[in-house]
Amino acid sequence: ICISVNIEIIISTIQSGLILFCFFSRTDVVAVTPWLAPIVWEGTFDPDLVDIIYKSMNLTIATTVFAVGKYVRFLQDFLETAEKHFMVDFNVCYYVFTDRPDDVPSVNMSQGRHLSVIQVPGSNRWQEISARRMEIIQTAIERQISREADYIFCLDVDSKFHARWGAESLGRLVAVIHPWFYQATRDLFTYERRPASTAYIPMDEGDYYYAGAVFGGSVEDVYTLTKVCRNHLEEDARNSIEAAWQEESHLNRYLLYNKPSKLLSPEYQWDDKKTKTKEVKVIRFSTVIKNYAEIHPNV
Repeated sequence: ICISVNIEIIISTIQSGLILFCFFSRTDVVAVTPWLAPIVWEGTFDPDLVDIIYKSMNLTIATTVFAVGKYVRFLQDFLETAEKHFMVDFNVCYYVFTDRPDDVPSVNMSQGRHLSVIQVPGSNRWQEISARRMEIIQTAIERQISREADYIFCLDVDSKFHARWGAESLGRLVAVIHPWFYQATRDLFTYERRPASTAYIPMDEGDYYYAGAVFGGSVEDVYTLTKVCRNHLEEDARNSIEAAWQEESHLNRYLLYNKPSKLLSPEYQWDDKKTKTKEVKVIRFSTVIKNYAEIHPNV
């Protein structure tokens, strides 16, 4: 990293080679990890420069969402706000996994953007739906996404976009810092603490607590992530143990030992129940307020 005046030049390796990104420093937040991966906050990147670099590559971004059971009701707002704010002017393929394909809304898509509906089984337990997410994404990458996209983001459908989410988010392996834990100390992270689980993280280990609602990266790297997490979830199931936060616990374990190449600040995964803090200059994507007892098949 070269620092001159107030600009940090961070070299990031992507598919076509080495590319320079200008990240402007902020003194009120940490903008780089201990392993020198950038943490993307408003004011730490030049959106015009980032767009110029990436738009010349003619990339396609896959975006997966699960709209199972009553969660299909969130799909229209997700898609309509994504069309306004998510990877605007890029090729985007939305992959909607649902047990209610007839309820998928019709949303006008910009040129170069389209939607694929993939039918999946429902479940009487929301935990099972959560646990199978890694398996389903892995299978979709094998069968379809690997031929159609360069990068992929796996997002929660019960969310809305509010502001730009652009190419500054792209990287080999990308995670988002959980909005409820970005100011917390490691001892408060809700990792899986039982050694019997393959998601186990000891009390004296951990970098950040990552939200399961957002993860992404190159299709190849996300494929490896989903494959490993799926195997660990299935091993736990054989041993009759369910990690504290299902796939989010396994995601945190994976990312502890396979460091992300880029972190997104909580701007990219806020929670509408949480009061906006002074560090968060813009909310780009957030989880909507809802009645879990009403939408979950089991409480």
